[in-house]
Amino acid sequence: MRLLLFLLQSVILGLLLAFAWLWWQSGFNPQRLLARLETPAQPLEVTREPPLDRRSGPVSYAEAVRRSSPSVVTIYTRKHIDQIAPPGTETPMVPRQRRFKRERNETNLGSGVIVSRSGYILTNQHVIDGADEILVSLPDGRGSEARLIGQDRETDIAVLQIDLPDLQPIPIVGKGDDIEVGDVVLAIGNPLNVGQTVTMGIISATGRNRIGLNTFENFIQTDAAINPGNSGGALVNAKGDLIGINSAIFTQSGGSQGIGFAIPASLALDIMRQLIENGKVTRGWLGIEGTEISVRTTNGGMEQVRGVLVLGVFVDSPADLAGVEPGDIIIAVNGKPVHQVRNVLEMIASHKPGDRITLTLLRGKEKLTLSLTTIERPS
Repeated sequence: MRLLLFLLQSVILGLLLAFAWLWWQSGFNPQRLLARLETPAQPLEVTREPPLDRRSGPVSYAEAVRRSSPSVVTIYTRKHIDQIAPPGTETPMVPRQRRFKRERNETNLGSGVIVSRSGYILTNQHVIDGADEILVSLPDGRGSEARLIGQDRETDIAVLQIDLPDLQPIPIVGKGDDIEVGDVVLAIGNPLNVGQTVTMGIISATGRNRIGLNTFENFIQTDAAINPGNSGGALVNAKGDLIGINSAIFTQSGGSQGIGFAIPASLALDIMRQLIENGKVTRGWLGIEGTEISVRTTNGGMEQVRGVLVLGVFVDSPADLAGVEPGDIIIAVNGKPVHQVRNVLEMIASHKPGDRITLTLLRGKEKLTLSLTTIERPS
């Protein structure tokens, strides 16, 4: 009888201790305690992901580099500069006609991208600006002197051509606008002449303008490291397709600070086509100078007017002949609303000389629609 009572007391004490332990594990919460008592234990399950593919994804971009890097070249330029020595440096042994003349060679370094098997190369205009000699070095060790096909200062694009066999053109993204902020990108070039280098980042922004680098700006911004020597190199996506031509960096130290700019491939290819076919880029021009404006008016019940205020009109320009006056506010071009000067500039420049353009203006309380004929933009 004593043994039975002892066993019964032991069971009751054990149950009390178990209950107390569960109560403590549940954080003294009755609902969590009931859930522990009612829910059966689940077996441990481990989800195993398939093996990582090193040809793509976040582990490795080696395949993208293999597709694009053979098309990225290094460009060396040399410019002959005649200097006039200051007075007082002549000597009796030097003839007078040669006393003040000195010569020196100025070299420059950049990158470029092969875009066709016929040897056409895209690069920045500032890389070859004023060069007397242009040399191209390929990743496979070959080199060649390059011919300048054409250059466009207003977009900082130049086209070169080399005569070498078995060139590998870079794959180009199918749609020029098939990029989004956050996409992984690779910048390929020869920074500081250390050799071909690949850096990685993301697209930080698109449509960047007002940078003050070019007349026509529509930059892709990236945080991929870009340094001197990268100019003219390739900006590619995670597949290795060309999406831009690296052009400039924003820096206060002279090195990369994570703010780089690239010219979209679609724009660069359009400029290249015009340079190859015509030797120059032709753009429409109306002869208007303006600034952005946003003013509140009560005219016609409009709450807000946004547009471009005309500050000046060139004499005998298409705008002058059509009757555009300083003080007019341009609110639409060909029926498309405009809010910034660059909108008007780009819309007009995208037309060929001789095209008809319709401007919608506000002149005081009057709304006008004028038809103008573009002429070639002065260089």
